[in-house]
Amino acid sequence: MRGGEKALEVLCERFPDAELFTLVHVPGSVSPTIERLAPHTSFVQRLPFVKTLYRHYLPLFPTAIEQFNFDRFDLVFSVSHCCAKSIVRPGAVPHVCYCLTPMRYAWDQFDAYFGAARLGRPASAVMRRVMARLARWDRDTADRADRYVAISHYVAGRIARYYNREATVVYPPVDTDFFQPDAASPGVPFALVVSALVPYKRVDLALDACRIARVPLTIVGEGPERARLEASAGADVRFLGRRSNEEIREQYRAAAVTLLPGEEDFGIVPLEAQACGRPVVALARGGALETVVPNTTGVLVDGATPEAFADAIDRAITARFDRSVIRQHAERFSRKRFGDEMEALIRDGQ
Repeated sequence: MRGGEKALEVLCERFPDAELFTLVHVPGSVSPTIERLAPHTSFVQRLPFVKTLYRHYLPLFPTAIEQFNFDRFDLVFSVSHCCAKSIVRPGAVPHVCYCLTPMRYAWDQFDAYFGAARLGRPASAVMRRVMARLARWDRDTADRADRYVAISHYVAGRIARYYNREATVVYPPVDTDFFQPDAASPGVPFALVVSALVPYKRVDLALDACRIARVPLTIVGEGPERARLEASAGADVRFLGRRSNEEIREQYRAAAVTLLPGEEDFGIVPLEAQACGRPVVALARGGALETVVPNTTGVLVDGATPEAFADAIDRAITARFDRSVIRQHAERFSRKRFGDEMEALIRDGQ
């Protein structure tokens, strides 16, 4: 599950009698804890090929989210990365929004998702008009939430910039009970990337950096960029595709360093690696500034260049990091801490 779904899972544990609404639900794609709430879905759920092509229905999402009826509830809590913040709430029912980020593709990263280099000029031009309309709707409906809670101070800044709203910060949960160190030391040093293979994650930067540093690289994850990345990878790069949490944990434990080459709104992966006692090399932007302690739990890289990352990888592999200190830092982001903070916030909202 992705970070937003991991946060939702904790909320479902804390509020087992809540009702859950989502535009589209693919059975088996989330944990049993979330499945147990039998999510209500929108009309988008009934459209053709929705399980695999739901992203293509993005222009319909505003209409779909506005058709849910929340008349019988005392409080509405949304977890939003797209449209959930824009629900139409009845009367004085309070609405608290846990905002993962204002829509990247509609605001500041259009080219990474829909640029001409990816779609071709005609399709990109059409999507630019669609996204401009979506951005206007996104801003116009920003006041439908009474209170915003952001996943990081970085996202709180984005909420202020695009919605002109202030936000409290509650960091997402990391399963520090599951992700723990083991006694073994890594064998042959290798770097690890755990990521969706999409452009803004900058896995290509990790590839180039490891080539320069002459450090083997293991990549866990799937996405539309995989074929292109595999074509440019050398013999010392392994693509493992999707893996279970248990397998990912073993990769964290075995890797000399985990890489975060893209600008993240928060970034769960670096904290999962740190929970396993391993250092991180991350771009010194976005959420990494709040989750990686320079020269204590990892190395922050000022420049998004292969050379800068290669140098940081070398430093991280040769440095003497204290695994117990790295682990202690990650424990500050535990599931219990998140659940306690959110429960107090929601009770206060009522």
